[in-house]
Amino acid sequence: MQSVRCHRMETGELTTPALLVDRDRLEGNLATMAEALPGDRLRPHVKAHKCTALAALQGEQGQVGFTCATVAEMEGMARAGLGQDLLLANEVVDATRLGTLVRAGSRVTLAVDSEETIATAVRSGVSEVVIDVNVGLPRCGCRPEDAGRLAESARAGGLTVRGVMGYEGHIVGLEDRSQRTEMLKDSMELLMSAHQHVGGGMISAGGTGTYDLNHWATEIQAGSYALMDTAYAKLNLPFGQALSVLSTVISVSKEWAVADCGLKALGMDHGDPSVEGAAVWFCSDEHLTFAPEVPLKVGDRIHVIPAHVDPTVAYHEHLHLVDGPDVIESWPVDLRGW
Repeated sequence: MQSVRCHRMETGELTTPALLVDRDRLEGNLATMAEALPGDRLRPHVKAHKCTALAALQGEQGQVGFTCATVAEMEGMARAGLGQDLLLANEVVDATRLGTLVRAGSRVTLAVDSEETIATAVRSGVSEVVIDVNVGLPRCGCRPEDAGRLAESARAGGLTVRGVMGYEGHIVGLEDRSQRTEMLKDSMELLMSAHQHVGGGMISAGGTGTYDLNHWATEIQAGSYALMDTAYAKLNLPFGQALSVLSTVISVSKEWAVADCGLKALGMDHGDPSVEGAAVWFCSDEHLTFAPEVPLKVGDRIHVIPAHVDPTVAYHEHLHLVDGPDVIESWPVDLRGW
């Protein structure tokens, strides 16, 4: 984990597009979540920011365990001294590198949902697993009725089964809070029924959109709360927009302007980004076309707010921690890649 401390540098000196993180909002978000989910009630998901410097700040809030999405994230967290309790909340068919982490002293738990992924854990030398259960999102996870059988198989293979995991990803972004609450109850009933047959102390679930609603899980895997995006902002959560993409206006026409921030700098799967005081028209590879309320000129800088924080961060090499116009530190996005 390395960061570059900047002396008397301002955002105007950065090459755009550049990721900015507002220090006060970030610190406020981390403190708000730590108060709501203290200690091991929160297992932050580092896929949202892919930055060990930011993960270290989460650790200072009392979070010891972390959630990862890739083997490379697991390796990076271990290198940064943050390997006390890492959960790979994803199935893999080659866990050799995870076994290496275990032998080097990291605690590694691997999500499994089949006999094949259980065998992968056994072969690799990973000794702890969690049974991943499908709670409504058509992605990974076994059927709830198969969870007990898989747990027995894992234990027969010499593995320790820590418990169950189920991600209600089809629910976390729903704008209607009452709908989120009702659908969450249905999903967690599936997870709890699986847990009855699996055992173990871990019931891992949740995300930023359900962090305060999920009272079934022993730990919540929230990640986006630290930086936020426009998709989650629609839920009226108590987290501020800490991340923006600093961009430069490169062309101006009578009715619109163009900035140097396009598809290759923004996660677009949740929709278009936003610009305060402007209507975004569309994004091209390297261009953002928008209609500003107040005329702009070539060379002006704007702040673009992404709709989805996770892929946006993954497109960039650095996060720049800022206080107003001042760049305080530059953090490498050192968990990128696979």
